[in-house]
Amino acid sequence: MAVTTKLTWNEEMNLQKLLGNASLSLLYKSSVHGFDISDLLQKCSYQGPTVTIIYSRLNSFGVFIFEHYPKLYEDFGKPKHSFCFLFPRTSNTAMPTFFFDSPPDITNEELNFFSCREQAFSLKLKSKKLFIGLSACKQLNVRSWHEVLECEVLRVEGIKDDPGNIGKINGVTQYRENLLTNLRTYKPIANLVPEIRILLVGPIGSGKSSFLNSVKSVFRGRMTQQAIAGSEITGITEQYRIYSVKNEEDGKYLPFTFCDSMGLGEKEGVGLCMEDIPYILKGCVPNRYQFNPRKAITPNHPDFITSPLPKDRIHCVVYVLDVNSIENISSRMVSKLKTIQKEVLKHGVAQVALLTKVNNCDEILQDNFLNMNKSSTYQNQIMNVNRMLGIPIANILRVRNYASEWELDLLKDILILSAVRQMLRNADDFLEDSPLEKTDEIARMFEVCM
Repeated sequence: MAVTTKLTWNEEMNLQKLLGNASLSLLYKSSVHGFDISDLLQKCSYQGPTVTIIYSRLNSFGVFIFEHYPKLYEDFGKPKHSFCFLFPRTSNTAMPTFFFDSPPDITNEELNFFSCREQAFSLKLKSKKLFIGLSACKQLNVRSWHEVLECEVLRVEGIKDDPGNIGKINGVTQYRENLLTNLRTYKPIANLVPEIRILLVGPIGSGKSSFLNSVKSVFRGRMTQQAIAGSEITGITEQYRIYSVKNEEDGKYLPFTFCDSMGLGEKEGVGLCMEDIPYILKGCVPNRYQFNPRKAITPNHPDFITSPLPKDRIHCVVYVLDVNSIENISSRMVSKLKTIQKEVLKHGVAQVALLTKVNNCDEILQDNFLNMNKSSTYQNQIMNVNRMLGIPIANILRVRNYASEWELDLLKDILILSAVRQMLRNADDFLEDSPLEKTDEIARMFEVCM
């Protein structure tokens, strides 16, 4: 009978993606080959880069080792890049969350990994125990001692024989975490409003609701589909919805919300009514308002907000466009977008464009994550949007939304989080650029609301 890994199919696919689309082959399984370090080394010595998976009752832990497993009593040699990751019980998503800076130490009793001279991981196979050091416990948010139910070692095949490749994995992870921290600690400039409101507008099927779900998924740490997404032909959104974003880390809502609108249709009387736009921008349209493509909301509507506060208005408008459809966008749709933009400019609201459904996130991000718009990918589409709407290239953003995926992806997360950060920066610029008397009025009204 073939010996197979305990990893689920989703976990294995996620791990392969994490390691640069490398393939995995099982070398050692403790329940089959024995719970002893010597058994592990007999199967794994000099097999190249490996991933050691340690299964406990609540979590699965993994350790990637770039260098060979040595034979017993041999040193690992010059340290390269190794890191640990965690498969939480509630998710199949593996992300490197703790990096080792010293070569592992191995004896006939245990396998030890170190960081900043502290013992970070200690695997005691014979006694079926895993010890995790204090710093690693805090970073992984787990307890220190775990009972080992199973241990596996998988050979990593096809990974570049270059520590810089692993360094890039480190860079991607750290950059994503920095973006998350930046957004989790974000506050609107000078506390002028309690939260930023971002309006999503665009053609039917362009990915407005999918982007909203993608943002919420990143902060939740798992897939969520709160906003029902439509197809490229028929939109689903018929109500004006205001969505808060919950930070799963502390259970609190972040100080920015997304306002999802009905998609724009090609024909008159289909999709969002253009006369609704001024009322949405001013903050007069209530949450869950049922759109009527042929008739705009009026002050006579029972839920019409007659005296909206500064916090009720839109602070940034996002034109959501399918990157693959830009070159074929109709003159009628361009006319509708420009009609909306005319109102946006009239109200002085910040604006950005968001190109969805991009394919090669890694090429867009490049190595340093700093020059996303200098990538040659989709430059024609970016220039077309720049000419069509006059939006600066730095404010034409690109993402690939989550659609059919089951788990999160590091590169997608970085593009999504970077886009949100740029929207908030533009909203802050809008607030800061408001006339002094209006800024003072906003601040006073905010204090009253508090």
